[in-house]
Amino acid sequence: MGVPLRLLLVEDSENDALLLVRELTRAGFEPVVERVETAVAMQAALDRQGWDIVLGDYSMPQFGGAAALALLRERGLDVPFIIVSGTIGEERAVAAMKAGASDYVPKDKLKRLVPVIERELREAAGRRERRRAEAALREAEAGYSTLVEQAPVGIYRSNPAGRFLSANRALACILGYDSPAELLGLDMTRDVYADPAERQRLLDRDSYTEREYDEVEATWKRKDGRRLTVQLSVRAVRDGSGGVEYYETFVRDVTEQRRLEGQLLQAQKMEAVGRLAGGVAHDFNNLLTVILSYSDLLLEDLPPEIPDRADVAEIRKAAVAASSLTRQLLAFSRQQVLEPRVLDVNTVVASTEKLLTRLLGEDVSLTTTLAAALGAVKVDPGQLEQIIMNLAVNARDAMPRGGRLSIETANVEMDESYVHGHPLARPGHYVMLAVSDTGTGMDAATQARIFEPFFTTKEAGKGTGLGLATVYGIVRQSSGFIWVYSEPGHGTSFKIYLPRVDEPVSPAGAAAPQVVGGSETVLVVEDVAAVRAVTRQMLERQGYCVLEAANGATALSLARQHQSAIHLLVTDVVMPEVSGRELADQLVQLRPDMKVLFMSGYTDDAVVRHGILQEGIAYLQKPFTPDTLARKVRAVLDGS
Repeated sequence: MGVPLRLLLVEDSENDALLLVRELTRAGFEPVVERVETAVAMQAALDRQGWDIVLGDYSMPQFGGAAALALLRERGLDVPFIIVSGTIGEERAVAAMKAGASDYVPKDKLKRLVPVIERELREAAGRRERRRAEAALREAEAGYSTLVEQAPVGIYRSNPAGRFLSANRALACILGYDSPAELLGLDMTRDVYADPAERQRLLDRDSYTEREYDEVEATWKRKDGRRLTVQLSVRAVRDGSGGVEYYETFVRDVTEQRRLEGQLLQAQKMEAVGRLAGGVAHDFNNLLTVILSYSDLLLEDLPPEIPDRADVAEIRKAAVAASSLTRQLLAFSRQQVLEPRVLDVNTVVASTEKLLTRLLGEDVSLTTTLAAALGAVKVDPGQLEQIIMNLAVNARDAMPRGGRLSIETANVEMDESYVHGHPLARPGHYVMLAVSDTGTGMDAATQARIFEPFFTTKEAGKGTGLGLATVYGIVRQSSGFIWVYSEPGHGTSFKIYLPRVDEPVSPAGAAAPQVVGGSETVLVVEDVAAVRAVTRQMLERQGYCVLEAANGATALSLARQHQSAIHLLVTDVVMPEVSGRELADQLVQLRPDMKVLFMSGYTDDAVVRHGILQEGIAYLQKPFTPDTLARKVRAVLDGS
């Protein structure tokens, strides 16, 4: 089977046409031929189909090879045109070649025709392949350009001198410019890097290769001057001598990511310190229970005229101060037992205003702006007062020459856009309590540490560093969050957001009842011997019959053997082997009428959930005094 060949033949001699076709057939072609003699016929043939090759007689009466060649070229068709003529001279042949003919073959030398056709077919196929490759390249380049332009990350090329050679729209957006064209006039060292020396330090590393992208971080600045943390993936394109022609760089703005990572690291550090603080407070509260209780018992026994009484009073005073510190540690670590009530924050602020005025002194003016129809919140009232007092004391210390302290309340709706910039926040309805001062203010480094326990900017002996840590812990334990804004020399504003609740405000608490003893039998279970001994002594002074046990197993055995009623179990929550909650569950099965009072130096999920006392649970926080123990025992026994 021959090689297919679509042949358009411009020839007025039918016999010459047959000779040409026969020559091609002999050479192995299978030509499909159309012969034309006029321009109209040739145009029609070109419209009907595509042709592999055109052969044209140069000299015809009305329509010769020159006209046919011109018609073909006018159409822009890349089809080989070979002149086959018996009368063309060399001069005309050269002119035809210049006009675009591929070659010419005399009719008396048709043996040369086949090699010429084969060559022209090969070259035409090569040209078509090159055009396809060039079109594919242009399409790929257009796609690449679109990909770069639409990429969500910044992409640019820069020269060693620090000039942008090209950049995409994402990079312009990162840097705060309207278009990539604006970047081409920038000096990267001066206009992009926040520290002009940083770019040079990165270049001095000279670790960039032409094969791999090396990742580094840098601090850039936007057009408006705001600083950015960017992650750069850089590759150096080098010349033959190893010098850098230009750098290819991908840019990611990681400012927000690094800020969130910093906040997470700070939260993890605070959590670890909180766990440590809670453990220390637990052990310390056991010691303070012993010190405070025995101090009160001694003061109760010593006559007023005994000189030693004043010494005991000083011991008690120091123990009370230490107890306050442990409460702050527990508040920070969110392990303090809260007794939340539904409150009107305006009422709490108003009730503390008089005390705040005395606390702040005459050179600090206090103003309050309390929102009408303020929503209710569910918090521990004592903890809320502690928040206000701690913030007020900090504000006073930040205004040594006087100033203005303002307290503001408002209803606030948190939406997703606000929450995005405040990772600890959650969308919802809040009550805001803002405490602002006109004091010295704080820089960013100080603000990053203000909620850490024991961190203080005050001189030695002027502060424990627990005030703001306590505020932070209380707010977080109450399901709220706190935000601070401050600038050196322009004061500080703390904004506390507590979730709003749709419940009626709780009535004010009743006054503490008088201390009343009793004659009931009380089982005290405490693994710390000193705490157990002083608890027994305090209860016996109030007239109670006291049984004691050092652990759960001993308590269970004692309860089984005791013949008469046991009215109340007073047990520590955290004990080895059997916890206070497990012991209570087992003893109540033996003695269903027995009531239970838990005591502990810190919270435990067996009794409380996230610091909130479970309904129906009686709890006594260590350290306690004889009076607080007596009142709580009486209240539990009486069911009040």
